[in-house]
Amino acid sequence: MLTFNENTEIYLWTGATDMRKSVNGLSAIVQNEMKLNPFKPGYFVFCNKMRRLLKLLYWDNTGFALWYKRLEKNKFPWPQEEKDVKKISAEQIRWLLAGIDFFKAHKKLHFSVV
Repeated sequence: MLTFNENTEIYLWTGATDMRKSVNGLSAIVQNEMKLNPFKPGYFVFCNKMRRLLKLLYWDNTGFALWYKRLEKNKFPWPQEEKDVKKISAEQIRWLLAGIDFFKAHKKLHFSVV
């Protein structure tokens, strides 16, 4: 089981990812498309088009590790926007894995005048 503390950096690659990719292909996406360092501490999260497969890639100081989850029923909540990097919290990744769609939550409003 994965554990996430509140200081863990977690990045989603929105849109669909080809789940035939493994460590090399996903780390190339992190470096070339997400413009992030795949060796930095944290998790990089990918989902397929059908939203039933999820992969988390991370560097554990001795090599890359890949965590994979396949849902037998239902789908993962996932942003449908084009390819983009979205940073989420440890609480949000737990919600995502539990099937809670926080992407549709109300956004904070900020006003400066009435």
